[in-house]
Amino acid sequence: MSLCLCVSVCVCPVFTIDSVTLKLDPSGEVTSGTLMNLNCEVSVSHDQSHPMTHSFNFLRDDVLVYSKNTTEPAVLHQLNPARAANSGTYKCQVIVQDKSKGSRTHRLTVTGLQTPVLQVTSQILFEGDEVAATCSAPDESGSLLFHFYQDQEKIKQVRASGNSVETRLELKHAGDKHLRCYFEITMLPDAGRSNNSNTVKVMVKELFITPVMNILPGKDVIEGDIVEFVCHVVNPPSNVTVFLNKDKRVLKTASISLSHTLRVLAEDSGEYVCKVERGNVQKEAYESIKVKELFSKPVLVMKPREVFETERFTLNCDTDRYSHERINIGDVKYSLYRNQVLLTSGGNYSATAHPSLNGNYSCQAQAQGRGQTKKIFKNSTQIVLKAKVPVSVPLLSVVGGRLILGKPFQLQCQSDNGSLPITYTLLSPHRQAEFRVVRRPWDLALFNITSIDRSSDIHSFSCKAENNPSQPYMESSGEHLRRTATIIEPVSRPVLTVTPKMGDVAEGEDLTLTCTVQRGTPPITYTWYHTKSALPLVSKTTNDMRLSHSFQGVSREHGGGYYCVTNNPSNDSQRSAMVTVGVKLAGWKKGLIAAFCILLTVSLIIIILVKKCLLPFRRERTVELSVKPASTKTDETLRLTHGEVNEAANVTPGVMGRSVWSDHVSGSESDDQTSEETTEVPEPQYTEVHPQEVYPTRAPVKKGTDTVYSEVRNSNQGKTDILFNVH
Repeated sequence: MSLCLCVSVCVCPVFTIDSVTLKLDPSGEVTSGTLMNLNCEVSVSHDQSHPMTHSFNFLRDDVLVYSKNTTEPAVLHQLNPARAANSGTYKCQVIVQDKSKGSRTHRLTVTGLQTPVLQVTSQILFEGDEVAATCSAPDESGSLLFHFYQDQEKIKQVRASGNSVETRLELKHAGDKHLRCYFEITMLPDAGRSNNSNTVKVMVKELFITPVMNILPGKDVIEGDIVEFVCHVVNPPSNVTVFLNKDKRVLKTASISLSHTLRVLAEDSGEYVCKVERGNVQKEAYESIKVKELFSKPVLVMKPREVFETERFTLNCDTDRYSHERINIGDVKYSLYRNQVLLTSGGNYSATAHPSLNGNYSCQAQAQGRGQTKKIFKNSTQIVLKAKVPVSVPLLSVVGGRLILGKPFQLQCQSDNGSLPITYTLLSPHRQAEFRVVRRPWDLALFNITSIDRSSDIHSFSCKAENNPSQPYMESSGEHLRRTATIIEPVSRPVLTVTPKMGDVAEGEDLTLTCTVQRGTPPITYTWYHTKSALPLVSKTTNDMRLSHSFQGVSREHGGGYYCVTNNPSNDSQRSAMVTVGVKLAGWKKGLIAAFCILLTVSLIIIILVKKCLLPFRRERTVELSVKPASTKTDETLRLTHGEVNEAANVTPGVMGRSVWSDHVSGSESDDQTSEETTEVPEPQYTEVHPQEVYPTRAPVKKGTDTVYSEVRNSNQGKTDILFNVH
């Protein structure tokens, strides 16, 4: 593609691609073998004096199949001839410099496939031979899948990247065979399959190979006899291989024929196979032999089967069958071995079990039959002797090393030595015996105990262990349990006492709180609490059954409820009952208060006595009510001296049993009072007033800046009382 850079030395052409046209000739659907023309034309408008270069690209299913650069406006692409593999969607893409334009897509369908051709290298074969066959379709293209048939049976399928394939076909059976092939296009399953190829006739001849096997001296022999196996082929063809097999194991192989010699044993009895093989053809002959035992396999027996150290044991080796025609029973000789080392010559051995005698024991028997040149040796099955270890005295212990009275715990019974399995029995006078069998090294003999109430109860437990019924069991003494077990007794409920007694203390005195328990394994932790706070006052740990906490110079804040909480390694806390402490006033404060009270009392008595002495004098000073006649004018007023008002206002409240304002005063006192006024009041005229019930009347009277309220009442003596309230 020609490109031009727009610089000063080059002028870029001006052009446009008008159209791109693709035509399929003769049509979009043709039969296989047709000449197919694909013509692509382009129309370009430009300002150049010479034609421009066009790049024509033919695409099938968006894959480039043909490309050409030319100045011509049209390019022809031919499919000669068109095949099914050419089917697809075609498009022509034209590129001019930096512009491109594509044609409209067209579908091309090529129907029908080429008939393939089959060829073989040989038409006369023996059964089992292979023949080379070639199936080809020279005019097809693409990836093809070839199928090969023998008569009506499909025998092979091969995929090829080209239009032909060569493979080898195995013809198994004799007779005339007819071979053919056909193909399919892998990428075009819709194209279907091709027609069948030409048929090729192949003659398969039968392969006449017959194996023969002979056994000398015969099929019934005795151990130690020499047997010869002969395997050969009658009238063998070339390339023949002979095999001697037994139980799928090849004993010997050779060409055309073989001979195999064997000194037989009882386990050599069975079927033998003589196999002849040529190519893929195999023929077989079968023969069986039976080998009688010269003597049976020796049997080694140990008594007793399980033996403990220091116990006696015996080993005996013997055979139960032998060939009477070849040997006598005395002809069989025995040897005993331990760990493959000769232990003794003979069939019997006795010893006392000991770890040094542990090992693998076996027996070997040997005999030589009459007329035989070699001895027959046979070994027994091995016996493993490992003398068992008697169980040692068991030890009884508490799991975890400690127990808490009143709570569940576990006991473990264990022996340091002893072969498994071991049976452990827990004994106690107050419970049934319990059994645990330990069969594996990691198993433990654990016994669950509900609880005990006293420390001495732990001494009642014991255990026994046994692993040999013929020996007495071993029983624990309990001493180990007493020495190793830590017994923790929970603390009893504490009692809190207060000093001084009765729980009353004066300010400034000392207060002592004593917490006491009756039982409990030390160390014991004592904690005191005051009900005024959730936090503890103090916590102390000791081995004593009693502990005190003191307050020096108590104050009123120390009053209230107190209790203590105790705990020990059992982690079972106990709380005492609450004790109430009262804090009294100090003695000097009581004396001060008493002196103040006495002084106050004396003062009150003096005041009361003084007031009682002045009471008759005050009653003589009364204010006489002046009653005007009906004709008197309303502007007349009653005047009181300023001193009388003040005196009435300052009366002590303690003598309010009867208001001093209601006391009657004499006329002479009234005259004295009026005489103290600076203004003379004319003498009024009086009218007799009779005692009668009247409602009180309040009238304000101004006296300087104070307002004096007067209240007029009838007294019980027939006199009128005037009450004044000063505000």
